Amino acid sequence: MKRSLNGQSRLLLAVNGLFVLAGALSGTFLNVYLWKARQDFAMIGWFTFSQQLALGLTFWIAGKWVKERDKMISLRLGIVVSGLFYLLVLWAGPHTVNYIWPLGFLFGIGSGLFWLAFNVVYFEVTDMETRDLFNGWIGILGSVIGILGPWASGGLISMLKGDVGYRVIFTLSLVVYGIGILLSFRLKKRKRGGTYRWLDPFRHFQKNSPWRQAVPASAAHGLREGVFSFLVTLLVYISTSAEWKVGQFSFVTSLVSLVSFWAVGKWLKISHRYYGMLIGALLITGVIGPLLWKVNYFTLMLFGIGTSLFMPLYLLPVTSSVFDLIGKNKDSVEHRVELVVLRELSIMAGRIAGTLLFIVVFGLAPRMTTVTWLMLGLGATPILSWIAIRKLIREPVDAA
Repeated sequence: MKRSLNGQSRLLLAVNGLFVLAGALSGTFLNVYLWKARQDFAMIGWFTFSQQLALGLTFWIAGKWVKERDKMISLRLGIVVSGLFYLLVLWAGPHTVNYIWPLGFLFGIGSGLFWLAFNVVYFEVTDMETRDLFNGWIGILGSVIGILGPWASGGLISMLKGDVGYRVIFTLSLVVYGIGILLSFRLKKRKRGGTYRWLDPFRHFQKNSPWRQAVPASAAHGLREGVFSFLVTLLVYISTSAEWKVGQFSFVTSLVSLVSFWAVGKWLKISHRYYGMLIGALLITGVIGPLLWKVNYFTLMLFGIGTSLFMPLYLLPVTSSVFDLIGKNKDSVEHRVELVVLRELSIMAGRIAGTLLFIVVFGLAPRMTTVTWLMLGLGATPILSWIAIRKLIREPVDAA
């Protein structure tokens, strides 16, 4: 039977696309904007840390509202708070660096509210047969946006003098967030769940529980993601001193990612997840090698293209397998909000640990070689993720 997405799945993809587009227009250059105001890796690291901490806490606390009340309100409020963040950045201008912690928390809260609701609704509108397909389309959509968004933003920033370009793209993000809110009203209101169990996410570590594999795998994934999410774009700018080069880097890598996510989403079968994830994890680790020789635009481009090419092989199996666990049986489905929170808290723990490691180690040895060796160490953690979850993906979960 041919797999296909229903209308609500496609609409959810569109809302996701607008949210990601707003982030791509401005978020790609946000850390560059901060770096130009104050060249301080630790400051960027703490800004990222505050976002990740707020995001995880928001998932846990807002889980009660999402389960017992209205998921759509959480999703829309996440878009509103994210827009408010960019409005405050517009107001603060270069003085944004003086408000790293409150602004980081605000950004994390907005992201947490949106992604919590999105992940729960995503689970509800897909099943085991369409989950890889949906994730593949998420990757394709993200790649298309990654091609156009940063490329357009980089061109605007380079053409306009001073901070004018940044103010334009921050304003554009506000407009896109507004369109996303309007479109979200076409999503159907989801059914409410039962009572939210605050400690339920922490009760899934009993003997023989598959979550004892899924949680470490998610945390290992977060170790890499927490640092790479801000470091790669920053290194491109530091190496070139040109925003349009950052846009060009994103254009090329996202174009490669578009093809790769389409191919993997279309042809990777559930039975191939085991070896697909292993091969992907090994290859995205290996492409960090050129940076150990020298960090320049050429080696960064090699790294970016390689990562974009092989990341879907790793990412789709680990993401889909964890969500398949949520659909394992009726009890898991009933507590899907708590299990989504558990997944996000696991990733958050990894992101925070990776970011703290970067801040501490670079603080002790503030050299570019430290950065590249940290990238290799943290970049190898997808292998740990595969080791943790390999038994689970070798024997896929049967949905109830």
